Parts: sequence; C-alpha cells; structure tokens
Amino acid sequence: MANFSPEGRKRIMKSIKSRSKLEDKVSKEMWKRGYRFRKNVKTLKGKPDIAIKKYKVVIFIDSCFWHFCHLHGRYPKTNPEFWRKKLDRNKERDQEVNEYFSEKGWHILRVWEHEITEDFIGTINKIENFIKAAKSK
Repeated sequence: MANFSPEGRKRIMKSIKSRSKLEDKVSKEMWKRGYRFRKNVKTLKGKPDIAIKKYKVVIFIDSCFWHFCHLHGRYPKTNPEFWRKKLDRNKERDQEVNEYFSEKGWHILRVWEHEITEDFIGTINKIENFIKAAKSK
C-alpha cells in the first residue's frame, strides 16, 4: 500500500464517486435484459443502487471495503480508530436499512462486489431471478 501525505489521501478519498463502474456495468446488463428501474433513488432509505417501486424491489451493490465484506473486509492500518468506527457504522446502517425495507414489505437483495467480479453472469442471473420472484408475489 502506498503512503500518501494527509492532503494527498484527502484528495484521493474526495475523488471517490457515489456510483461505481461496477454498479453501472450491472445496470447496463439489467437494462439490456429488459428491466426498467431507477438508480440511486434519493427518496428511498439508503439510496438503493437499483429500485423497482412497482414490485417493491431494492438492490444494493456493496463494496467489499466500504461495507466490510466478511471475506475481504480489512480495517486500514492508518488511523485505525477512525476506520473501525466508520466501517462498523456502515455495517450497522446496512442492517437498519434492511430492517426498514423488511418492515415495509419490500424485497431486498444485497450483492457483494466480489460476487460480481468473480461471476458476473451468474450474479446478473441471481438478480434477475430475485426480481422475477418478487414480481410473482
């Protein structure tokens, strides 16, 4: 891991966009398959990456770093107290969002970044099957 000055690290962290290339790749493939949805809906709790209000479907594409994946999640060694609090709060928030949508009767799917990179088509099929199941209910 490269060492950066505090100013350099701050500049890098500020450049991280709220939408990832991975989310765009998934969205494009789902759109190609005929699914119509909204991306990053600000009016829904947690700003789901994909939302289909008609079928009460929300899909979150979770980064292994930011959402602390059980396989790949690691706390950075620099400023460990900050990162532990930050990443633990992200996990708590994910749980709160899941509970919120469950209580409202929505269908929630969380997909890990590594699932998409390891088996893109398999993950797209998983998302498609999830949407089909939600439509039929």
